[in-house]
Amino acid sequence: MNKSIKFLLGDDHNIVRQGLQLIIGDVVENSEIIHASSLEKILSQIKSTSFDIAILDAQFPDGNSLSIIAEIKRLQPNIKILIFTSFEEENYAIKFINEGADGFLNKLSEENEIQNALQEMIEKGSSFPPFTKKMLQLSDEHIALLNPLNQLTERELEIALLYAKGFGNLEIANYLSLRQNTVSTFKKRIFDKLKVESFVDLIDLVRTHHDL
Repeated sequence: MNKSIKFLLGDDHNIVRQGLQLIIGDVVENSEIIHASSLEKILSQIKSTSFDIAILDAQFPDGNSLSIIAEIKRLQPNIKILIFTSFEEENYAIKFINEGADGFLNKLSEENEIQNALQEMIEKGSSFPPFTKKMLQLSDEHIALLNPLNQLTERELEIALLYAKGFGNLEIANYLSLRQNTVSTFKKRIFDKLKVESFVDLIDLVRTHHDL
């Protein structure tokens, strides 16, 4: 038996939630669905029940979903959040994504577009319409252009800085309580992301974009 996928549907209009429930039933073989009609009720459900996916409207009578996304993620780090709204994609998608949303979809989308978005959320953990994907790509390219180190995760940056200070793989492994082959894996990721081929290049890049 397939594992049930648990959904939280947050919208102050019952007809929207019922419509989403019908579409989910067509896409997901085994699902559990909980409804919430306000930000307060959404947070109440999040505090009491574990969910796989939350589909939330952007605006409720008691506030904007932007104000609770960080709290939802703090309480349930693995939950995936799809914003399903009438707000314009061009003006609002990136704001919600930057706050922690994993997907954005306009309520005027066709049924097959909603089904595709649900499938992507289940399989990939994210879903963005074409315009938003392009905006995210441009944003990533802009960030990399301004400071290539911004592409690194916190751990990758930590290791890159240690390399720049002259630490070797074994010293980094001992310092961070990691295995030496784990450090080597991080080194490859760092070099790939920063497009450098030597420690000299890495050190120059770090010194240019970070205070040692």
